[in-house]
Amino acid sequence: MTGETDLSPARLRHARFAIAAVFCAHGAVTGSFATRIPWIQDHAQLSAGTLGMALAFPALGAALTMPLAGRINHRLGARTALRVLLSLWTLALILPSLAPNLATLCFVLFVYGATAGMSDVAMNALGVETENRMGRSIMSSLHGMWSVGALIGSAAGTVAAHTGTDARLHHLIAALALTAAGLVAVRGVLDLRTDTDGEAPPHFALPPRSALFIGAIGFCAVFAEGASMDWSAVYLRDVLHTDAGLAAASTTAFALTMALARLVGDKVVDRFGAVRTVRAGGALATAGGLLVVTVHQPAAALAGFGLIGLGIAVVVPLAFAAAARSGPAPAQAIAGVATITYTSGLIAPSAIGAVADATSLVVSFGLVTLLAFALILGATVLRRRPVAAGASTANQDEPAAIRP
Repeated sequence: MTGETDLSPARLRHARFAIAAVFCAHGAVTGSFATRIPWIQDHAQLSAGTLGMALAFPALGAALTMPLAGRINHRLGARTALRVLLSLWTLALILPSLAPNLATLCFVLFVYGATAGMSDVAMNALGVETENRMGRSIMSSLHGMWSVGALIGSAAGTVAAHTGTDARLHHLIAALALTAAGLVAVRGVLDLRTDTDGEAPPHFALPPRSALFIGAIGFCAVFAEGASMDWSAVYLRDVLHTDAGLAAASTTAFALTMALARLVGDKVVDRFGAVRTVRAGGALATAGGLLVVTVHQPAAALAGFGLIGLGIAVVVPLAFAAAARSGPAPAQAIAGVATITYTSGLIAPSAIGAVADATSLVVSFGLVTLLAFALILGATVLRRRPVAAGASTANQDEPAAIRP
């Protein structure tokens, strides 16, 4: 990567805050959309089953188009690519509430997911480049800011829903505000370009081999995340026979521990390295899964889901960082890992349901526990490899030195 030459500590701090704001804006779109899904369902006159089918299309759109992000990044440069792709994503928030039927909704959700995935790749690639130049971990806190943005978006959406605001008006206002905020934030990120003498990445490519093992670790974490987010409340209600309020608290416990762990995770990674951090996280998540499936008490299940969230929180940020350092085309490698993790998020909820139908929810979360244990065994793939000049070359097993 080449580009601006001012890499002073003050400039890097400003770039870090700017890319954090980008992550926050990206997350706010997701939160804004999620809270109005019931309104969208009623507007398009969908059953629960057809809504579930439609909600698979964002992940499908993201998985199929994320490999294009590397080409866009190469052609436009990191800052311009992020400006374009983030704006497309924030403006795509307008589309779902306009859909009058199932076919239209599936199409617009495919577009919505495509813009989400490509902007996700662009911002993670630039986040890793910023981390490299700072010489210390920032990816976990960036993903924490995404969670903060999602909470902000969902809070605003909750208010809009309670006041009976039409989702078309709500999403139009939110999209314009988030687009403006995103454009301001992007002005402060690093202005980097891929070496023009190098070969341009293909328009569409399968994930590089270097990304496959790293993506497998991300797959395990995202599977556990999707399963816990979508099924923890059902587990407490159907297996432990709790009331609806306590069942909902399990999802809250999981989401909060994930967000908090991501916000403070960089200090842990800098102190212990990515491999040790993921191994410890895998141990915590495994312990949480064991609590859920072996101690059939509501308090144990709440603690267990909280431990799962705490244990897997930093895995995906570290997987993106490791992917970017795994080869000569960071955006393409990140796209490969992102494609694998998005696929995991797509299949996890339905896979848990299928296993539960065939056996029980306890067995389903036994599978989640095994995947959490796999993080302990596979953490070594996140060890930092030597990278090109200008990026951090510290071994990921050792604390990263803070460089000026």
